[in-house]
Amino acid sequence: MLRKPIAVLLMLVFCFSSIALAAENKAEMTVLGKVIAVENAFYGSEQTGSLLERIGKLERDLYGAETNNAMVAKMDAIYDNVFHNTSGPSLIMKANSVEWAIMHEVSTAPIKTRIEQMEMMIHGTANMGSYTERLSSLMQLSFVDGDVTLVNKFVEPDTLVKIKLVTSIDSKTSRVGDAVHYVAAEDVVYQGALLVAKGAEGTGIITKVSQAQNFGRDAKIDIDFQNITTLDGTKMNTFLGEKAQKETETMVIAAGATVAGLAILGPVGIVTGAFVKGKNIEIPEGTEIYIQTKNESSVDGIQIEAL
Repeated sequence: MLRKPIAVLLMLVFCFSSIALAAENKAEMTVLGKVIAVENAFYGSEQTGSLLERIGKLERDLYGAETNNAMVAKMDAIYDNVFHNTSGPSLIMKANSVEWAIMHEVSTAPIKTRIEQMEMMIHGTANMGSYTERLSSLMQLSFVDGDVTLVNKFVEPDTLVKIKLVTSIDSKTSRVGDAVHYVAAEDVVYQGALLVAKGAEGTGIITKVSQAQNFGRDAKIDIDFQNITTLDGTKMNTFLGEKAQKETETMVIAAGATVAGLAILGPVGIVTGAFVKGKNIEIPEGTEIYIQTKNESSVDGIQIEAL
């Protein structure tokens, strides 16, 4: 009597396992996807040519020569070297760390451009050789023993991040789906570790726009402040919550704003108040507000303060 229920249960388990496996395989990045991701991070744009040509160019630029490995193995190694901290600091982590050590902020330029700019700043000329070697030379000049020690931190939810808008927002011209670009306005140091550097980019999206209407109804804009980029290049989930709103209000008071101008941020994500001119909302580029982390995040950083 129990055979049929057991058989059904086993079938369900198999089905759910198959679905989970299929989802996992689907989520795995393809070789082309890895090539595009590395090209965007290193050059700033997707390159042309066959996959073999593009991978070969990446190897020559990064390492000085091509390897004899299979195409998939080549790209896996390049991708891990650029994005992952598995066997040491990734290329992104090194570039961010050096730039922060020199400038105390990072830029949103591609890695190749940043290495060249830092060489010009220090040496007055761009160096020769592979970009990995050139970045290592910059590391030698910037850190004791020429390297950084990674530390992993679990960042608590509701950790504050001060941001500065890169693009202006206007209720008359902004539309649902428009991207909102911003950068970290100051470093985020957590338990003595630098996790987000000043200048790190973040992205959000406008989710609702209500135009000004009759009977005194002012315009409203709902913005989802989605993430901020950490020192290791990963995205940390963020949002505009009550804690961030209160911190922004405190900042406005310290700047000498009137009590009437405190309603900078209304109900979570809704921008109103001090930026309202008449009945429309105009938020200029350079406006600074606070956002906060959405959940606990595991983030790699570098220790810059003693605990």
